Amino acid sequence: MTKEHSKWFQSWFDTAYYHLLYKNRDYKEAEVFIKNLASYLNLDKDDKILDLACGKGRHSIYLNSLGYSVTGVDLSKNSINHAKTYESETLHFDVHDMRNFYSTKFEVVLNLFTSFGYFEEETDNFKVIQTIKSSLKQNGIGVIDFMNSPFVIENLIAHNSYEDDNITFNLKRRLSDGFIYKDIEVIDGNTTTHYVEKVRAFTFQDFETMLANAGLHLLDCFGNYNLEPFNSKTSERLILIFMAND
Repeated sequence: MTKEHSKWFQSWFDTAYYHLLYKNRDYKEAEVFIKNLASYLNLDKDDKILDLACGKGRHSIYLNSLGYSVTGVDLSKNSINHAKTYESETLHFDVHDMRNFYSTKFEVVLNLFTSFGYFEEETDNFKVIQTIKSSLKQNGIGVIDFMNSPFVIENLIAHNSYEDDNITFNLKRRLSDGFIYKDIEVIDGNTTTHYVEKVRAFTFQDFETMLANAGLHLLDCFGNYNLEPFNSKTSERLILIFMAND
């Protein structure tokens, strides 16, 4: 039996397969990044942080463990239901589409680990930038942590397979129409299911334009989680730090 899914960011992120495939992500590297970022931003313990597209909330939870008040939002109801089991007076989660304005303002808004560029329409991707701006208090700081698209394209692995818990994942990657695709075939017993990840291959120059058009001022740009300078050819990440002009 074969199943097909079309709205990838709604179907794929809500599956147990997604979390199984990525269960071995480098959490330590992520924690180092968040510590480095908090230090660089010189965050005050009174600062309130919005984690935009937080998934199951692991980064929100870690930030909260460092003493910060954090709100995590995500479109995935299953992920937010899981995250809500960790809620406290200083940690909150909410189901929310990042294309829509959020009702509260924050000192810091984070969009981490390539949680951007999911949408077919350019206007929808720009709406995420506008959400970040509208959610920032005066002199608030926004952070977008994206892949460095030219580096990813240059080093794209066309095909590989992964097996865990008797489930096989066959992964194919390609560049098409300005998007980086990952086609995911999941073989679970007698059931074969197909999913896709599709992310717009935005470049540094694309972000410069979007931020400027939204009235946001780029303060700094880093190329990895140690916050070393960005190099368009060799950096794995594109980490943008910005604030509102008005």
